[in-house]
Amino acid sequence: MAKKRKIGVMIESFRLGVKDGIRKAAELGADGFQIYVTRGEMAPENMDKGARAAFRHFVADQGLVISALCADYGKGFLNPETNAEYVEKTKRCMDLAVDLGTGIITTHIGHVPGDQNDPKWKIGIAALTELAQYGDRVGVCFATETGPESADLLKVFLQQIDAKGARVNYDPANLCMYGFDPLGGVAVLKDYIAHTHAKDGKKGVLKEMPLGEGDVNLPAWVAELDAIGYDGFLTIEREVGDNPVADITKAISYLRTL
Repeated sequence: MAKKRKIGVMIESFRLGVKDGIRKAAELGADGFQIYVTRGEMAPENMDKGARAAFRHFVADQGLVISALCADYGKGFLNPETNAEYVEKTKRCMDLAVDLGTGIITTHIGHVPGDQNDPKWKIGIAALTELAQYGDRVGVCFATETGPESADLLKVFLQQIDAKGARVNYDPANLCMYGFDPLGGVAVLKDYIAHTHAKDGKKGVLKEMPLGEGDVNLPAWVAELDAIGYDGFLTIEREVGDNPVADITKAISYLRTL
């Protein structure tokens, strides 16, 4: 019998709006979900204390939990001209995470340079150290999403951040599409993985595929996660496709077999 896994869905993947998307996730048998909080009704500045409490109750009424918040503003943290603004915005997302009852926010930090002498390296370290240390204080980890750099390079980068809250949102498809090893990276980053995206893609090509139809060996990936003792969420993200609800329905069923 397959292990009972925590399966989540990125609510935006449904393209149904916030509450209808959450209802759909519950209907399909997901255990939880991740949701963007950088814009619209879910943005911290648009949710007062009452709205936060009401949303938390709504989620509980659906029998779900929030696996993580996505706090991706699309700017990364390697640019000194925008870092001050987006570090503060991201802290507000961390505060929102506390109020909504989740301990993880995820985002892309930008393309980590391969040369540690590149000015962007130190700029990124400083920004992420500030964010991760803030996260340590409020009880929320800052999980950077895997993608444009190898797991080995990302580990070296994270090792230089003096905070426990600097973690990883492991997306095997991103690694695969950028030509990196989506399986071996699990062992490399084992001490940092706080959340994952269950996603598939073509190797070396930026082309996302329905789960199980790309070049990520999903059973082997899940086995690697089991080997490091990961028991967090496998959160389905479907960013393309004509019928995301159908794709997500199949993806949930597929993950339940692993």
